[in-house]
Amino acid sequence: MSTPDWINRSIAKLLPNARNGGPLPSPKPGVAVSSRSTGQRLQATLRRGQEALSPRVLRRTLVELQGIVDPQVSEVEGGRRAMGVVQWYGSATAEQRRDAWLLMSEQFGPDAKKVNAARDQYDAAQGTADEGPAEMRLRRAFVSPRTRLLKRFAVAPQGMRFLLDLRSELLPQLKTDKRLVALDAELEGLFSTWFDLAFLELRRISWDSPASLIEKLMRYEAVHDIRGWADVKNRLDSDRRCYGFFHPNLPDEPLIFIEVAFTQAMADSITPLLDEGAAPVDPASSSSAVFYSISNTQRGLRGVSFGDSLIKRVVETLREEFPKLRQFATLSPIPGLRGWLGKNATDLLARLDDKERGELSQALGSAPPSAPSLLAALESPLALPASSPVRQMLLRCATHYLAQGWADGKPADAVARFHLGNGARVERLNWGADPSAKGIKQSWGLMVNYLYDLKRLDKHRALLAQGTIPVSGEIESLQFASR
Repeated sequence: MSTPDWINRSIAKLLPNARNGGPLPSPKPGVAVSSRSTGQRLQATLRRGQEALSPRVLRRTLVELQGIVDPQVSEVEGGRRAMGVVQWYGSATAEQRRDAWLLMSEQFGPDAKKVNAARDQYDAAQGTADEGPAEMRLRRAFVSPRTRLLKRFAVAPQGMRFLLDLRSELLPQLKTDKRLVALDAELEGLFSTWFDLAFLELRRISWDSPASLIEKLMRYEAVHDIRGWADVKNRLDSDRRCYGFFHPNLPDEPLIFIEVAFTQAMADSITPLLDEGAAPVDPASSSSAVFYSISNTQRGLRGVSFGDSLIKRVVETLREEFPKLRQFATLSPIPGLRGWLGKNATDLLARLDDKERGELSQALGSAPPSAPSLLAALESPLALPASSPVRQMLLRCATHYLAQGWADGKPADAVARFHLGNGARVERLNWGADPSAKGIKQSWGLMVNYLYDLKRLDKHRALLAQGTIPVSGEIESLQFASR
């Protein structure tokens, strides 16, 4: 009997429903989740509350996990044992998976005694010839059995896919259960190493790519929904480019991908870029490359950033293929604008001078202008003429959000945070640039261009680090006067 079969059968004996092919047991609804640590539960006799695995099953599961990191077994054998747990995990309930996470998080940490002893030796060795060896002993002491456990899961077939999916499920639970933080931090640290740029391959995705890959592109597109095969063919045609980063252990799975259109000027609307009937453009004679969609595909890689590297690699690739390209910019959504303005409209209205307040009051039919009246007037944004004070007010509010909006020391908008962190600057706001239902819902149809000025990327990053969001003169002119 193979090791995976042995592990699955041994666990199945402890889970009668699973052994008989029936559904795995689920907790009773309305019962509070137990706050007992796995250490307490392993010493207990009976389960409590909504604990999925009984103490007996929990102890046996711990033995199976410990068997994976047994120093007496080889990496290959450890991987085979890990595969058995992976197979069990695939049919386990959400609550049973949570118990497995808790075991990994609480029972596989560093040995506190070894860490303390190594730290004392390191402190005592400061300034002596033994400082280097003492540092290495301290580093080794901090390497937890959890690290070895996760590495052996990665050795198993489809092990990387398993760990990514595990973290994807785990992430939403962190706010309510801090016991899982250690496991999450370990996974993020390992992923940062395993998915380093040195191990990633930049690959063009075209209409000639395998259908299974194109289907994943359609599924993962997060910015502008792909409406069907004609739409995706338009985005992958010869006058477009789409690139993705791939990892050797996930060869047919793009980790992140970017869609590029070629134009003669910075794009001010998404509509022509997505128009399936538009005439083809000659990339060789184009002066601008527009990044109109960037999608991360793996939620389990949150915190592992390779977007900066992707854009750099794509720019280098495009410049090599099309030497006439001079401008690299995005046409980006502003996903946080509507929610932010709903909370801050009153404060922004207070920034208007008397003349501006009077003009807006007349347009709204409300004196003085109020947040509810402003938000109500914005519900049909595409009907507002260019001279409308309501339209001008929204542009100024959006400018303030992009140029002055901060949250936890970072730009408030998630898309802005990504591009500004890569060294871009806020270049231009575009009215009615996304007239889709999604675009109206997110930002009343507004979109923004972030410009990648290749000579000023480092300067822009430095400004951002100093607390100043880099913006163009056009954006600066739309800002509210200082109070």
